[in-house]
Amino acid sequence: MRAGLSVELVVRGGAELADEVGFEQVTVSALARRFDVTVASLYSHVKNSQELKVRIAVLALEELADRGAVALAGRAGKDALSALGNVYRDYAREHPGRYAAAQLRLSPEEAARSAGGRHALMTRAVLRGYDLVEPDQTHAVRLLGSVFHGFVSLEAGGGFSHSSPESGESWARVLDALDSLLCNWPAPDAGGSVLRSSGRT
Repeated sequence: MRAGLSVELVVRGGAELADEVGFEQVTVSALARRFDVTVASLYSHVKNSQELKVRIAVLALEELADRGAVALAGRAGKDALSALGNVYRDYAREHPGRYAAAQLRLSPEEAARSAGGRHALMTRAVLRGYDLVEPDQTHAVRLLGSVFHGFVSLEAGGGFSHSSPESGESWARVLDALDSLLCNWPAPDAGGSVLRSSGRT
């Protein structure tokens, strides 16, 4: 066994491998080649490739949450919205494999031990600046997650690379549009259909 190898080093090595070759290509065998050790030697740190992927996902969620906490400190409203969106976009550009890992569906037990809950809390902290109450706040949490992940995933896949304007300009306009929508969130009537815009006071 390679001297000094630990669970933390194995997981971080897996995360680096994910960024280099893609999260789906990460296996214990591939990681063993990276460390120049036998596959058997890694099984004392992770049970199998699935556990390795789960641990990489947990690491990515933790790193994203830490970045988000720093970015949101002292910010509110549009400033906070843009900061949070940029955390996800920048992380995906810097660490494409880890960002993909962060989308891995975890079991309830794994999710409870991860930083996933911190992400929801950060999004709700941003939304407090828009005076949304339940259930609209939950609708807005889902909206932001869908838009952020959708844009970032399309950009990472080269979906915007062959047309103009460039994706950074579109990203800025998307953030402007989200801010405008959140400031003028549509209020449903008694039957649940959209009736009017509530506005922000």
